[in-house]
Amino acid sequence: MYTGFNSEIINSQTTPESTNLIGWSNLGAELVFTQDNSGRYLSFWWQAAKDYGLSNEKIVGSSWSDIFVPVDIQAYSKKIKRILKRRIPEQCYCLFSHQQQSFSFELVISPILKTVGEPTAVLVMGRLLSETEMSDSMSPIPIYSYQKLLTQISRKIRRSLDLETIWQQTVESLGEALLVSRCLILSYFPNRQELTVEAEYCQPQFESLLGRNIDCKSEFYLQQALNSRKAVAIDRLAVDPYQQKSVLVVSTVYNEQNHALICLQQCDRYRSWTTTEIELVQELAEHVGTAIAHAKLYHELEQASFRAEEANRLKSDFLANTSHELRTPLNGIIGFLKLLLEGMADNPEEQQEFLQEAYKSSIHLLNLINDILDIAKIEAGKMDLELTDVELDELLQDVDNLIRTQAEQKKLSFQIKRPATLTPVTVYGNYQRLLQVILNLVGNAIKFTHEGGILIRAEVIRKKLVCHQREFSGIVKISVVDTGIGVSLEKQDKLFENFFQVDGSRTKSYGGTGLGLAISQKLIEAMGGTISFYSMGEGLGSTVTFTVPLAHLPVIQTNQQ
Repeated sequence: MYTGFNSEIINSQTTPESTNLIGWSNLGAELVFTQDNSGRYLSFWWQAAKDYGLSNEKIVGSSWSDIFVPVDIQAYSKKIKRILKRRIPEQCYCLFSHQQQSFSFELVISPILKTVGEPTAVLVMGRLLSETEMSDSMSPIPIYSYQKLLTQISRKIRRSLDLETIWQQTVESLGEALLVSRCLILSYFPNRQELTVEAEYCQPQFESLLGRNIDCKSEFYLQQALNSRKAVAIDRLAVDPYQQKSVLVVSTVYNEQNHALICLQQCDRYRSWTTTEIELVQELAEHVGTAIAHAKLYHELEQASFRAEEANRLKSDFLANTSHELRTPLNGIIGFLKLLLEGMADNPEEQQEFLQEAYKSSIHLLNLINDILDIAKIEAGKMDLELTDVELDELLQDVDNLIRTQAEQKKLSFQIKRPATLTPVTVYGNYQRLLQVILNLVGNAIKFTHEGGILIRAEVIRKKLVCHQREFSGIVKISVVDTGIGVSLEKQDKLFENFFQVDGSRTKSYGGTGLGLAISQKLIEAMGGTISFYSMGEGLGSTVTFTVPLAHLPVIQTNQQ
């Protein structure tokens, strides 16, 4: 129990048997107290307590109350928990209140380390600041308004879930409060060496850096802040391309991940950053880190919602389009069969023609239904492929036999360019599905090409690849090149989406479900390859390229041979 302000006390964490007496007054500090991680006072001593009518009996054993309490309880409590977790002392300024009176203290808060287990209490020592110190002439922030400013800025950025708004409000609030030349927010991504200036507060006489990319390696203090995750304050910089003479920078962190840097720059003079300023920026960075994380999560949810709505729209369009596509060949089959049943054929040749047209319509209908069934199987995860060695020459010859007539009927040139090898080229995949993919790609090329021609080009590439728990020594790259209607650059990324058709007004007359490329992509990826589409733009032709693993590396024919 505590025995008096000017006498010795027994720390409440000790047992009565230990009678470990501590003379707080002998420590030489003006204020000394201990608290547990909930904020409950375990012991308390302040040499000026009687002057303000404070009673230690009411303080010891109490938690946050109206007796002697930090003005910003949340920030102070968070600080205690951070110190206990890190096991590292911190120096700070804190405003306490008692009976409508305020007291600004400079404090050093240290974890009380136990013999066994994690620390659960802190030792706090401090001194009351004088009026002169409270004005803190070296800093534009009076110490007594530090917590108020932190609360104001934090409240402002928490009101928005827009990332750009959070960034801009942060730099403007800090820049105006600290009277710096510039205040920047730089976005950080782990896979990039460069940081991008996303938001800026800049006084008019200095050059704007907004939108600039800054290399971490060229500005050592940026990398230091990312590595240490503590504020880095530099009073004097050498000659600097950004006119900086002094800089204060801290990283924003959420769930142990860096995602941005707050950088304050003084360009008109050298500046000694005060403890108040460093602590303000350090604590604000924690609030900004949380706000940025929430904004990014909200944006991701918004995008997911948009994608879901877009998928529903595409499916609706697909159903409307598919119903038309299915009815067209079905009506053709019914129509020609009806003509035959009613005896409308004048001769055997015309009867044969009606049968031929009904057959063609039925094959077209079958292909449409197969597309729908394939995409349903793939989306349900029920598309099982049996992979074996496939002879490339045999595959390409079957493509030639099945597709050349279609190209020639449209008066289009059709070429197949095989790789120059002395031994057969054998790929690892599913024969029927590879044939399906190539026929689909070449069929699209013929459908959308009115003059010129189509080229199938196959190349052998030495490249180690591991897939299906097997190592391959190379790949075959197969390209289908056409001189057709092409695709605009902005729409090419969406071509592999389910149900997507480039432009209904341009492609409706061509027919199809819009599933061909999506099915091809999933089949090729299931076989360990990749697929891509490229076009210079509308009217400039297209190239679709896919890869498949090489089962065996062939002997390549040299130029001399």
